[in-house]
Amino acid sequence: MQLVDYKKAHLRFAPVETFSAGLELVGSEVKALRVKQGSLDGARVIIRGGEAFIVGMTIPPYQAANTKKSYDPERARRLLLAKKEIAYLATEEAKKGLTIIPLEVYTAGRLVKARVAIVRGKGKEDRREDLKKRDAARETARILKRG
Repeated sequence: MQLVDYKKAHLRFAPVETFSAGLELVGSEVKALRVKQGSLDGARVIIRGGEAFIVGMTIPPYQAANTKKSYDPERARRLLLAKKEIAYLATEEAKKGLTIIPLEVYTAGRLVKARVAIVRGKGKEDRREDLKKRDAARETARILKRG
């Protein structure tokens, strides 16, 4: 079940390859995500010291009154990936024009996972072209539905 989605990711970026990774979270963060609180806007994945982290992901406190004063809603959260996958992501991140972003956070059974993608940024022309294609598809669907 999808918990949080980066809605503008497909508008701003062209995905090259996707991965599924576990997330290291605190219990209250899991509860907040299960009630669909949280945001991936502006989030990205960085690789430091042989580990992958999501930076910029916001998860507000589940119950503000019961949350520790030291809780940081935008702290870096570790991704649980195999060493080979982390090494591959590190080499891809080093290439010019590529970055790694989280696309969504979802549940797989009892586990909370993130779908991350290696992406290439889209230019203004590419975005306009995608919007034109989407509008054309919507128009054809509307015509087919009427007739």
